[in-house]
Amino acid sequence: VKRRKRLQKGTGKGKEVSERSTGRNSKSAKKSPLRETVEWIVVIEIAVIFAVLINKFILVNAIIPSASMETTIMTGDRIFGNRLAYRDMGPKRGDIVIFKFPDDESQLFIKRVIGLPGETVELKDGVVYIDGRAIDEPYIKDTPTGDYGPVTVPGDSYFMLGDNRDHSADSRFWTNTFVHRDKILGKAFVRYFPFDAISLIE
Repeated sequence: VKRRKRLQKGTGKGKEVSERSTGRNSKSAKKSPLRETVEWIVVIEIAVIFAVLINKFILVNAIIPSASMETTIMTGDRIFGNRLAYRDMGPKRGDIVIFKFPDDESQLFIKRVIGLPGETVELKDGVVYIDGRAIDEPYIKDTPTGDYGPVTVPGDSYFMLGDNRDHSADSRFWTNTFVHRDKILGKAFVRYFPFDAISLIE
């Protein structure tokens, strides 16, 4: 009987030691304020690097400063362009693209592709003719006016027009009329601001 009591007492002490040691481990598991701060800094740096890489290689961000593309895109809209859209093929007629302004490449412009490489573009009474045939433009805001051309688009270049045709500074008025393919940064595909007007761009 005495031996059993001693064994029970020993087991109780062993239990107390075990519980105390567990308490020490839980205290040591807590992170110090310095360590938490360093971890947050690393997370933020990774997020910034990730955002920079996306903006450089996948998306191009643009803010619309004028009414030249209304009503497709409004003044003040913010949009994303897809940098990968033309990796394997060139722009198509009707695409809305973001590109470096040929007269000042420090500026980004957004217009609609109208004339493709090798085509002859002409405007008569506001109507666009490609190689002598009028094209359908359902995206035009108002009935445009004026004549232009004819001009032939060089290889690997494009003729650009705004949708708000009578209020757009585009290929008709630039010193360097055409946009070379390697100056096109991406195809506009989504409006993300204002938030109540988020939509795909066509």
